[in-house]
Amino acid sequence: MTVGRDIAVGIGGRSAALLAAAGATRAAYGALRRWPPGGAARWERKNYAGRTVTLHAGPAAALGTALVAAGAPGLSARARGAAALAVLAAGGCGGYDDLAGAGDPRRGFRAHLSALRHGEVTSGAVKLFGIGAAGLAAGALLKDRPADKLLAGVVIAGSAHLVNLLDVRPGRAAGAVVALAAPGLLRRGPAGPLFAVPLGAAAAVAGDDLGERTMLGDAGAHALGAALGLAAVVGWGSPRSSGAESGGGRAGLAVHAAALVAAAAAGDRVSRLAGAL
Repeated sequence: MTVGRDIAVGIGGRSAALLAAAGATRAAYGALRRWPPGGAARWERKNYAGRTVTLHAGPAAALGTALVAAGAPGLSARARGAAALAVLAAGGCGGYDDLAGAGDPRRGFRAHLSALRHGEVTSGAVKLFGIGAAGLAAGALLKDRPADKLLAGVVIAGSAHLVNLLDVRPGRAAGAVVALAAPGLLRRGPAGPLFAVPLGAAAAVAGDDLGERTMLGDAGAHALGAALGLAAVVGWGSPRSSGAESGGGRAGLAVHAAALVAAAAAGDRVSRLAGAL
């Protein structure tokens, strides 16, 4: 009876988190479409095919994800703070790059670090260091030991960067978030609802993204990626749906972090592959 009740509560928590994130994201998306800050033109961009799309999905996904992730069931006060910090900082820094970096052709770590060496602080550099610092701060809130704090920070910031690398064609980033988050729904404890949050937010705007009416941009891609990374950090050490411990702990975090660093190092190839799919 207890096991069955726990399973029912777990499924309910995941469903509630998914629906809440989807609803909050759609509400924010609708509000931004009706009342775009600074005027409609400020939020319009040309996509890869030359079609005019809006950036509304990005901040909408960031806001919806942050709101619901910070209120996910079973989280400590420190974990709630980490969720809000990681997602809002990733979305905010990404949004700054979306708006301030419009028209800047430089892409990737090397280009922005090269500009920084020559005394120019690009919006991409602000995004890089801002999301990195927020990821490390969130990791410090989630973990106790220094090595674990560092690994958790790399996973959160690296996940944000990975999803942004995939945002090269309609639906690529949103689809990747759904695909990466779905297996996490099998986690028991707070990790399951946390994985449900970016899944719900991404699904809420996927149709408009695929229909080339909007794009996630840096704001949405980074925010959703940070939420995935946060859920993964919480998930390491949480029991799976079968009740078996996930085992891994620091080793799992280390493998996850190493894979994300490798993806970042091969960023151009990752983006090209995503565009070719």
